[in-house]
Amino acid sequence: MTMTLTQQVVTIAMVIIGTMLTRFLPFLIFPPNKATPKYVQYLGNVLPAAVIGLLVIYCLKDVNLFSGSRGIPEFLAIAVVAVLHVWKRQMLLSIAGGTIVYMLLVQTVF
Repeated sequence: MTMTLTQQVVTIAMVIIGTMLTRFLPFLIFPPNKATPKYVQYLGNVLPAAVIGLLVIYCLKDVNLFSGSRGIPEFLAIAVVAVLHVWKRQMLLSIAGGTIVYMLLVQTVF
């Protein structure tokens, strides 16, 4: 299915509007001269860990411990991510390191 030029322009415009709205709305709702509400500060503290936990659970939901590679590449990649993150505290390095280790294990070892 191909989109017409009008549909492409409307789609790109909607993406731009959505992106701009999500980027600028927090600054409009919470200006710098106004104190950030406590519940927003709380969400800012707990949501990153909750999202990461949710992603880990989602990634491991199809791992079968009784067949195939028994989840060994997944758990080794998670260990690499944890060690890199504790060591360097750089999210991109941790994610990239774990992904590389996982892909190497899946493509070459298991």
